[in-house]
Parts: sequence; C-alpha cells; structure tokens
Amino acid sequence: MNHQNIRLQPGLYFVATPIGTARDITLRALDILASCDLIAAEDTRSLRKLLEIHGVPLAGRQVVAYHDHSGSGARNRLIDAINSRQSVAYASEAGMPLIADPGYDLSRAAAEAGHLVTAAPGASAAITALTLAGLPTDAFFFAGFLPNATGARRKRLEELREVPGTLAFYESPKRVLASIKDMQTVLGDRPAALCRELTKKFEEVRRLSLSELVESLEEKPVKGEIVVLVDRARAPTVSTSDLESDLRAALKDSSVKDAADIVSKLYGLPRRKIYQMALNMAKAED
Repeated sequence: MNHQNIRLQPGLYFVATPIGTARDITLRALDILASCDLIAAEDTRSLRKLLEIHGVPLAGRQVVAYHDHSGSGARNRLIDAINSRQSVAYASEAGMPLIADPGYDLSRAAAEAGHLVTAAPGASAAITALTLAGLPTDAFFFAGFLPNATGARRKRLEELREVPGTLAFYESPKRVLASIKDMQTVLGDRPAALCRELTKKFEEVRRLSLSELVESLEEKPVKGEIVVLVDRARAPTVSTSDLESDLRAALKDSSVKDAADIVSKLYGLPRRKIYQMALNMAKAED
C-alpha cells in the first residue's frame, strides 16, 4: 500500500485527482483520503474506483456526492461535519477542485466559518497543457469553457483579446472546431496548441497556428478531453517616422482627436500616446 494513516485536524481538505493515469495521484492525497473522517466527491463512482486501485480502504466511511447541482443542504451537511470536529476531504472527478470544477461555494462557506481549508495539490489539465504547448508561460489566463452560442462566445473572446498572456481554454470535441474558428476571427491568426487526452494512452499535442488548427481539425477531428492554448496578442513594431507620417496625413482632413483615434486603431496602440503625439505635431505646425 502507498498510503499511511495520519492525524488530520478538523477542516476541509481539497484533494487533486489524476486527469488520466491513476498513478499521477500524490502520496499525500492518498494519506488524506485514507485518514479523513468523511469523503465527498463530484463523482462517487470514479472516486471509489480510484480508492480501490490504490488500496485505500473506506473502513465504514461514507463517500457523499457534492457537485455543481448540489443544493445548500449538501453543502451544509459537510460544514456541519467540520463543525463536529471532523476532517472532510473533497475531490472533483479529475484534476484540481474549483478549477473548472465544483468546490467554490464549499470553500467559501468553510473559510467564512473560520475552519481550516487546505489542499493536496496535483494534476491539472490546464497546467499540464501549458507545459507541453510550446507557448510562453511567464503569464497566462485560464478562461475555462467558452459559451456555447456563437455570439456569446465571440463576445467573450473580444474581452480576452488584449490579455497580456497565453490564453487557456477547456473544450469539448463537438464544438472545438467552431470555437477555434471564432478564435481566429476575433483574436487573429495567433500561434496556438491543441492538447488532448493528457496523460492518457492517446495523448496528442498539435502545435499550429489557429488557421492551421482549423485545417487540421477539418481533416482529422479529435475526441477526448481537450485544452486549447492561444498565444498573447503581439504589439506591432511601428517606427516613429511611420506614425508621424500617418498622423500628418490624418491631420489634413481630421481634428487632432479624430486623427489620434484613426492612427491608434490602425496600429492597435494606446490612444493617449498617439493623441499626445498628434497634439505636439499640430502645435508645431501652427
């Protein structure tokens, strides 16, 4: 057996579970699952199977369901257990609880009640994909699942367009092609990566531009759990002489304000900087 019984303080313990390969669970996670008074899970069947694989006995303990559709009654039951000086472990179906998985309301309720809230970290599909994608990881933004409807999806992508970091999305096989087409339309043809079935038998990473990913998916659709990574927006390299030339042309027929708007939108640069440049040029010509 790879676990040991340990003495746990009363409180809430979030436990990361493998996203694929069962052996990716940590020894500390197994210790907590073996030692806690009560286990809660997004999917009780998959957690019981994981416990069986690793030889963690329930020894008469309950495994209760808690997920996004659970009401306040299920949450209060877990908080009541902690109030009674019990240790409660919570595991979502795969990966880290709360990261596009249930657990936020439970975490907040336990913390607001003054209880210990801690975690046994582990596998996460988003972090694993970032490691494999070949895109910058110095800054990234996890956007979870995009909306189903095209209009709402494009609106959300508009909100994310200027984020100064790699964008990470979860996607389903049925709509990944439509989503990537919308990404190309809204974000432009950026470097990207499609990562699927991470840590599993058919793990695959396609490192292509968004337009190339569209072609790739049209030719060879995918199945399984998917993470899509998209590079950040890159500021165009613009010389001062080009900016001044375009501003002079715009100032011939437009006000300083309108000329600044035209040129800032043309190059995707901050309007304030371009407005000040236009203002200085207009003053110099007076």
